Amino acid sequence: MEEDVSELIDIAIVGGGPAGLTAALYGARARARSVVFEAGLTGGQITSASWVENYPAFPEGIAGQALGDLMSQQAERAGAELRTLSPVDSITVDGKRFVLMVDGKAEVARTVILATGAVPKRLGIPGEAEYAGRGVSWCATCDGPLYRDKVVAVIGGGDSATQEALYLAKIAREVHLIHRRDELRATACLQEQCFLNPQIKMQLSYLVEEILGEGGRVTGLRLRSKKDGSTSVLPVDGVFEFVGLDAQSGLVAGLCELDDQGFVKVNEDGLTSVPGLYAAGDVAAGRLKQVVTACASGARAAYHASQYLDEAG
Repeated sequence: MEEDVSELIDIAIVGGGPAGLTAALYGARARARSVVFEAGLTGGQITSASWVENYPAFPEGIAGQALGDLMSQQAERAGAELRTLSPVDSITVDGKRFVLMVDGKAEVARTVILATGAVPKRLGIPGEAEYAGRGVSWCATCDGPLYRDKVVAVIGGGDSATQEALYLAKIAREVHLIHRRDELRATACLQEQCFLNPQIKMQLSYLVEEILGEGGRVTGLRLRSKKDGSTSVLPVDGVFEFVGLDAQSGLVAGLCELDDQGFVKVNEDGLTSVPGLYAAGDVAAGRLKQVVTACASGARAAYHASQYLDEAG
């Protein structure tokens, strides 16, 4: 393909969450033409978080939407291009270049940083699909206000589940935190807050087998005890699921190596098995999935992408 140097992108960043925006900031500051392609609006999943308490420099915490907006503003101020509503349909390799198909147009880049993140897993149980958006939710900030003075269930035992249970406890009359293990996996301080909150009722060592409903709305959950196998019905008005993440790595599934869960394998520089192709944030393999680690991996990937560009000449 003939190359128009004026249109050539130095660092194409796919995904506009914290990892992608930080990569754009660092790439732009290195004077590399850095372009973010985001299918929706920038900010990523952090924008659906009601309150972020563990991001440095905000001792009182900050709303997720506000944090995402600040990241976007900073990246643009540094000179990065943020293209929203611009989903990338495919990524292919053409010699030493990457070709991204964006809304039917080919965009050519010297390097690519994949920062597409991960989405909440589904339980795959009866009633889940039927009542999705009608009592079953994956976003407490979005749907929590609908359950003022009602009874809700939060399914999961990690940081996301406990954070959202604490948020919902400010709205709902009662929050049942259901986890399949006999202890939570969340950070100790989050566990303590949940156990001390009188609005939150712990349901440990229970499996959720079915979401029950009537008249187009959720009415309860069928639970099975892992201790004795007994079943019971827990009446609830709403269900919020936080049981892990599915990597959004489909764009590079045929290009680079993935782990057995579909996350992109990277080295300590964020480099994949393909020269010039990096991954950052939740889509990259790694146990800790936090805003601050996403930002760090975005900065690292952009730094090494810039070094790669300098060496390539």
